[in-house]
Amino acid sequence: MKKTKKIGLWEAVAMAVGTMIGASIFSIFGVGAEIAGRDLPLAFVLSGLFALLVAYSYAKLGSKIISNAGPIAFILKGIGDNLFTGALAILLWLSYVVSISLFAKGFAGYFLPLVHLTITPLALGITEIILIALFTAINFFGSKAVGKAEFYIVLVKLSILGVFILLGFLTINPAFLAPSLDKQGLHGILYAGVVFFLSYMGFGLVTSASENMEDPKRNVPRAIFISIGIVMFVYVSVSLVAVGNLSLAQLIKAQDNALAVAARPFLGSFGFILISVGALFSISSALNATLYGGANIAYSLAKDGELPEVFERKIWFKSTEGLYFTAALGLLFALLFDMGEIATITSAIFTIIYIFVLISHYRLTKECGGNRGFILFNTIVLMVVFLALVSYQWQTQRSAFYGTFITLGGAILIEALYRYLSKRLFTR
Repeated sequence: MKKTKKIGLWEAVAMAVGTMIGASIFSIFGVGAEIAGRDLPLAFVLSGLFALLVAYSYAKLGSKIISNAGPIAFILKGIGDNLFTGALAILLWLSYVVSISLFAKGFAGYFLPLVHLTITPLALGITEIILIALFTAINFFGSKAVGKAEFYIVLVKLSILGVFILLGFLTINPAFLAPSLDKQGLHGILYAGVVFFLSYMGFGLVTSASENMEDPKRNVPRAIFISIGIVMFVYVSVSLVAVGNLSLAQLIKAQDNALAVAARPFLGSFGFILISVGALFSISSALNATLYGGANIAYSLAKDGELPEVFERKIWFKSTEGLYFTAALGLLFALLFDMGEIATITSAIFTIIYIFVLISHYRLTKECGGNRGFILFNTIVLMVVFLALVSYQWQTQRSAFYGTFITLGGAILIEALYRYLSKRLFTR
C-alpha cells in the first residue's frame, strides 16, 4: 500500500496562517476600525496576547495528544465523556460552520466592488450561495494536496500584503496614529481585542491535522507559535498602514472592503485591485482550510461516537449528507447575520472551547507538562474575555447575543437528543 504523504512544518504553518489572515485582515477590518478607532493596532496586539495564552496549552497538549479531533480530544482526555463534552464537540463543529459564513461574507464584500456591482442584500446573498456551493463541489483532495495549495496561496497573499506594508509606511500620516487612551479609547481597545480574538483562531487547525503531520510531537508546538508570530506581525503592520493612510470615517464607511480602500491613497486604482485580488485569494484559502479542518474534526468525533455516524467518512466531500448539512448551516448564518455579528458569535464559541481546553490542561499537567499557576491565570483571563464579549453583544448587537446563546443551547439539545436516540452511554 502506498504510504500517505504527511504535512511538513511549513505546510502546517501555511494552513494556520492562511486561515488566520483570511479571517480578520480582509474580512472584518472595517468592523475593528469602527470599534477601536485609531487604537486598532493596539487591539491586534491585545488579541494576539490572548491567543498566546491559549497557545501555551494547545502546544503542551498537542505535543502529547495526537488526534485530528484537536481541542475536543484534549477536553475528552481531561474532563471525560459527558453531556457537556459532547455538546462542546458539536459546538466546535458549529464554530467551523459559522467561520464558513464569515468567509463567504468577506469574499462577497471584496468581489462585488471589484466587478463594479452594487453591494445589496440580494447581491451578497447570491454571491455567498455560489461561493459556498463552489467549495462544496471542488474540495475533495487529500491532506498533502491541501497543505501544498495553502503554502503557495499564503506566499502569494503575504507578498501582496508585503507590498501594502512597505509602500504604505512611506506615506503614513503620524497624526492619524495618535492613540486615544481615555476611558472610551480603552473600552474600544478591549472590545476590539475580544472581537479580534477570532482572528488568531486558525492556529487550532494545526492540532486538527496532527495525525497527518510529520513528527507531530515536535512540529505541532513549533507550528502554533511560528504561525501566531507571523500573523501578529502582519496584523499590527497592516493596521498601522491602513489607519495611518485613511481617515477613520473612510475606514468605517468601507467596512466590506476596508483594506482595498485603504490602499488607494498610496497605490491608486492599482492598489485597490491588487488588495481586492489578494483578499479573494486569502479568503478562499481560509475557507478551504476551514472546510478541511472541519472535515477532520467531524470524522474524528464521529469515529469516537461524539457526532452521528453520518460524519464518519474519511473523504469528507463524499459524505454528502454531512457536507450538505454543514454548507447549508454556514449559508444560513451568512444570510441571517451581518459581518460584525458573525464575528462576535464566532469569537464567543471559540472562547468557550478555549476555556475548557485550559481547564483540561490544568487537570493534565502531570501527563502533558505546564505550570498550573500560569494555566489558572490564563483561564481567568479567558473568562473575562468571554464576559466582555457578551457584554459588548448585549450593548451593541442584541441579535448576536441571542444568536450566541441559541447556538450554545442548540449544541446541548442536539447532543442530548443524539445520546437519547442512539442509546449511547457515557464511557466514563
